[in-house]
Amino acid sequence: MRAFAALLERLAFTQQRNGKIAHLKHFFATTSDPARGLALAALTDDLGLKAVTPSLLRGLAADRVDPQLFAISYDFVGDLAETISLIWPPATTLTDTLLPELVAELRQTPKSALPALIAGRMDEMTASDRYAYLKLATGGLRVGVSGRLARMALAEFGDLPLTEVEDIWHGLTPPYANLFAWAEGGPKPAAAAHAPFRPVMLSTPTDLAALSDLDPIGYAAEWKWDGIRVQAVSDQGTRRLYSRTGEDISAAFPDILDVLDFEGTFDGELVIRRGDAIAPFGDLQKRLGRKTVSKKMLESHPAHIRAYDLLHWQGQDLRALPFDQRRQELERAIADLARPRIDLSPLLHFATWDDLAALRADPPATVIEGVMIKRRDSPYLAGRMKGPWFKWKRDPMVVDAVLLYAQRGHGKRSGFYSDFTFGVWDGDSLVPVGKAYFGFTDEELKALDRFVRNNTVESFGPVRALKPTKVVEVAFEGLNSSPRHKSGVAMRFPRISRIRDDKPAAEADHLQTLRDMLP
Repeated sequence: MRAFAALLERLAFTQQRNGKIAHLKHFFATTSDPARGLALAALTDDLGLKAVTPSLLRGLAADRVDPQLFAISYDFVGDLAETISLIWPPATTLTDTLLPELVAELRQTPKSALPALIAGRMDEMTASDRYAYLKLATGGLRVGVSGRLARMALAEFGDLPLTEVEDIWHGLTPPYANLFAWAEGGPKPAAAAHAPFRPVMLSTPTDLAALSDLDPIGYAAEWKWDGIRVQAVSDQGTRRLYSRTGEDISAAFPDILDVLDFEGTFDGELVIRRGDAIAPFGDLQKRLGRKTVSKKMLESHPAHIRAYDLLHWQGQDLRALPFDQRRQELERAIADLARPRIDLSPLLHFATWDDLAALRADPPATVIEGVMIKRRDSPYLAGRMKGPWFKWKRDPMVVDAVLLYAQRGHGKRSGFYSDFTFGVWDGDSLVPVGKAYFGFTDEELKALDRFVRNNTVESFGPVRALKPTKVVEVAFEGLNSSPRHKSGVAMRFPRISRIRDDKPAAEADHLQTLRDMLP
């Protein structure tokens, strides 16, 4: 366990990607099976230990630490696992239990017996080991390592092609003994999963100035739809629908699974479609995350895939083909299928970037977020690289709002107030309309933190109510009606885009301004 704790500490304090990869490669080389495979599963969020909840950990802390002291400490630190690991009474006897043993008992212990188990283990650990143990148990490592970065480190460790690692990843299970055997010269594991997820190709943001250096004749463009990126897979009778991160969301969309009667893999956008109209994202959100869907919901919120790429078709892997060829195959496949719940994302006709800018500025539907731009000769490559694909989003909606509440951040931001609730005027009162925790620079974060400390009028546990004087410009990607919110509206992806010290609170926007923005 101590080696895993040391790894997490090194990863958390290493900023550079190559540095993180070097730490991971060293860990893989110096750690035996199955510990290294379990660590890899923890980093890629595939370990599946979800029974340890924040409330369970708070209960443990309440039994060992003065409640007021813990509340003050948690308010300052901002991270529950870190707070408990630091404030827990020091161990009288230290034991370095093996990682596989800790994982096995967390997985097998009944929920009712978990508190005693976890408390007993923490009594034998250093603060660093306790932190790693609690992060392992709750599944929230937060050390700046994505699943792809961890797989990249493994590929470099074994001098393996990353694309081949990612292609078979979905069919492998922890502790990945066969994967590490391959990395050390053994045979390549067989792709065990039917209807596997293939890592998606991602785009980078762009604008008109950046595009001006490129020849538009070499690029295709299409609308950026306001849904979620999905992969629809049908393979040897197995049908799956995945999110862009590989999460299986099939259970929430049986109406989509019903029409996946083919052998292949579509890449596209999942939306709600009624007639010819694509519904706002809020309608799709009502179906996301469900384990079952009622007949009424299926009828009122019919799911639809707007396809824009074809990865596999009838036994052939098309990803190495250039975009133009894949597009031709996609058009033929959609025409042959003729399924009402799958259609083609149309290409846009433009000769210059100014032509495309005009289309972007005046899309045919309010649910369109902008345009996607794809180099015609680009193969389908997993990950995000600059050059092949771009996203040129519409200018965000903006309002001027007043900061109302603040809360400390987590991880590296645990020492700063970085999570803000903001509001706009409704008559003579300020009503909350959203929350934001990014969009500002490090220097602006420090300035906002000073404002919070100097302008707190009341505290509610970790939350501070603020003197309503600080105006910020809030940018957001969309707006929906929401009966769950007091304001009646819900923003999509809000962030603080500018601090408006030049504007008094009385001149912030009104709720009616937001209502007028509703589609």
